[in-house]
Amino acid sequence: MTGTTRRATLEVAGMTCTDCEHHVAAALERAGAGQASADFRLGVARFALPWGVDEAGLRAAVSQAGYAPGTLRTESPGAPAAPGTGDYDLLVLGAGSAAFAAAIRGRDAGYRVALAEAGTLGGTCVNVGCIPSKALLAAGAAHWAAGHPRFAGITTSAGPVDLSALAAQKDDLVAALRQDKYADLVDAYGFDVIAGHAAFTGPDTVEVAGRVIRPGAVLIATGASPAAPPIPGLAGAGYLTSTTALDLKHVPERLAVIGASAVGLELGQFFLHVGSAVTFLDVAGRIAPLEEPEVSAALANVLRGQGATIHAGARILAVERDGDVRRIRATVDGQDVVVEADEVLVATGRRPSTAGLGLEAAGVAVDGRGAVVTDAQLRTANPRVWAAGDVTGAPQFVYVSAYQGALAAGNALLGEGQEAELAGLPRVIFTTPPAAGAGLTEAQARAGGYQVTASVLPATAVPRALVSHDTAGVTKLVADAGTGELLGASVVGEGAGDVIQSAVLAIRHHLTAAELAATFHPYLTTAESLKLAAQAFTRDVARLSCCAA
Repeated sequence: MTGTTRRATLEVAGMTCTDCEHHVAAALERAGAGQASADFRLGVARFALPWGVDEAGLRAAVSQAGYAPGTLRTESPGAPAAPGTGDYDLLVLGAGSAAFAAAIRGRDAGYRVALAEAGTLGGTCVNVGCIPSKALLAAGAAHWAAGHPRFAGITTSAGPVDLSALAAQKDDLVAALRQDKYADLVDAYGFDVIAGHAAFTGPDTVEVAGRVIRPGAVLIATGASPAAPPIPGLAGAGYLTSTTALDLKHVPERLAVIGASAVGLELGQFFLHVGSAVTFLDVAGRIAPLEEPEVSAALANVLRGQGATIHAGARILAVERDGDVRRIRATVDGQDVVVEADEVLVATGRRPSTAGLGLEAAGVAVDGRGAVVTDAQLRTANPRVWAAGDVTGAPQFVYVSAYQGALAAGNALLGEGQEAELAGLPRVIFTTPPAAGAGLTEAQARAGGYQVTASVLPATAVPRALVSHDTAGVTKLVADAGTGELLGASVVGEGAGDVIQSAVLAIRHHLTAAELAATFHPYLTTAESLKLAAQAFTRDVARLSCCAA
């Protein structure tokens, strides 16, 4: 955008599909607009508006295309004000990974940035998510391994678990990283942190702790919080969330986990490893239902082998409490099931944190789950407001939030016009062994219109698993049947979260399975499973010698 144009947003009624978006964009460009795009879900069109182009002509063009033009809003470009004068160039609601990535991006470019935060600096990941949970998972895995030696001639044992001491060690780590990776960066980069709840009071004003701020742009990065399903009796019986479970000081004798996706599986296995009798319940027909069926089966075999009970396809009818005992009543495969537990962990997902932000006053739309609706450039229906991270309903990974925060800041402050691109996005379930994936599952690829072929390699075919005496895993690759291009990969096994990065690069750069098979993979690593699975598309890998090409 130059000084001869302005960014503009036009409300357009009557759009119902992507074809409508193309018609509206084309009509606007014929009338003199530039770089036009439309979003039928938001009911808006955005474009570069050269000075001198007649607004009436734009409206007429949209009307002639069969749609109803509404309010036109324009933004005049200009250099940011000098530091210390006026309001901020960017005000970020939240102070987690998306917020800090945006603040750093803005400050690197010389803009005045402030973060508004009512809670603890650092957001979910460092405080109640990735860092504390993985610290506990590592400890639990070490305790389990000590009590279950796999090698002949090696004797180990595991003593009692002091969960209070373990929680204290976890808290020390969280405090150190929150200071090092968040608090110390505020002064290092020179942005402000305003303590207090933030809420829009109009399209271009935000009130924080009684102070009304009129920023050049606003980024909503308030994250998400644990959500519980409306199960009768659950609230009255009391339950743990992924946040409160991290602060338990004693190992529950019996734990029921409602929800068997990543968080439920990770925390459930942790308590299993430190001595709880664990029962998983999930409404889906299998645990880890968003992963490949082979991944679900491998994880289920591991968990059952460690003593867990799994009820998949469970319809939970009610939760009752009798003294210290919680009683879950459910039906599984048409049979009545009662699960008794000392604690119930609810891990059924997280809800975007948008309540109380005054989004209606700002003209910012949310979807049925409460997530902020954005376009591909992370701009909301209000041209001054952007959103990034978990609050948008994007995949809830800290690296996605940080990526989106930086991208949104670049678009909001610098007009970069970048679109979020998540092809080959990796995901990891930090169980033991871990499960990792990238790109599309076979079902997702077929649903997307691909003709696919798949290769499934059991861990018994991977030398690393054999020497480790840990053959519970699996590797699966999904490729386009016509071109051979790799579309997706899944790995269950030692170091799967590290191994999957090779598949991320292969998918991002459109490698074929044959090209992946032709690359070097170190012998006696789990990474070699990718090569073997790629070879298995065309040959029987059981008939290869070690390291055979």
